[in-house]
Amino acid sequence: MSTSTLAPVALITSEQVHEGLSMADAVHALATALRAGLDPHASPARGNIPLTRGSFLLMPGEFGDYAGVKILTVAPDNPAQNLARIQGNYLLFESHTLRPVALIDGISLTLLRTPAVSALGVDLLAAADASTLLIFGTGPQSLFHVRAVAAVRPLTRVTIVGRSAERTAELVATLQAEGFTAAAGTADDVADAQIVICCTSASEPLFDGALVRDDAVVVAMGSHDPASRETDDVLAARSRVYVEDVDTALREAGDVVIGIEHGSIDPAHLVSLTDLARNGAGPRSGPALFKSVGMGWQDLIIASALYAHRDPA
Repeated sequence: MSTSTLAPVALITSEQVHEGLSMADAVHALATALRAGLDPHASPARGNIPLTRGSFLLMPGEFGDYAGVKILTVAPDNPAQNLARIQGNYLLFESHTLRPVALIDGISLTLLRTPAVSALGVDLLAAADASTLLIFGTGPQSLFHVRAVAAVRPLTRVTIVGRSAERTAELVATLQAEGFTAAAGTADDVADAQIVICCTSASEPLFDGALVRDDAVVVAMGSHDPASRETDDVLAARSRVYVEDVDTALREAGDVVIGIEHGSIDPAHLVSLTDLARNGAGPRSGPALFKSVGMGWQDLIIASALYAHRDPA
């Protein structure tokens, strides 16, 4: 085939990612795919390829009309040079011919996909009138998680808990400017929150799990490191635990792996997101803990939705 007959590849920039798909539509796309037969268990595992000054992260996926892969670089020395630690793009293919159809800004895609996954968990697990949210963390994921939860629940109060008072104040001000009732808080404020989301790089628990309400939903999404966790054994023992995929969680989710090692989680009782989306949440007497690590199928679903919603002009 001559190059003159190749169809153009759509370039979807960061701005177009944020404008091209609402958070509510992103949550709906994920739920629809799971209910239509997408099997996260069949998704290829994340690839981590060492490089001289960092690593490649490869996150492939295939479902329906599309296949794709997110390629990220992780460069630990970059922040010292005022450069991004994580960079990359998503390449989307038409699955029947494997023709590339779109190149999508990978960082913006992740900023849409990750909160959408968390919000799907919240939507499936939280009470219909849940309206108080506490966020651990002050980075971009924290801001986008507030927006994501607001797409599935009417928020009346947002509490931000961060290590830096300055960054916490900045995020609170941003949220207030967007119309949220937001304030800085402490870890003990989990006692008053119906929804708790951990968006940090912490390797040790962020709060006392005994303080969490019985009707609360806790989402831990900060890492895919089996040696790190944001929640403690007390919460794990009290909670019904949900994961994107059981095998992936047993391999990558520190909140689950460490909980099992300490005897606070029975791996036989883990509930997959697929089961939750298709069959609904069963009765529980304590909190719900949803641990996510991020999977390639999620990027694929959001990327294909962005491509379908794009302005071809």
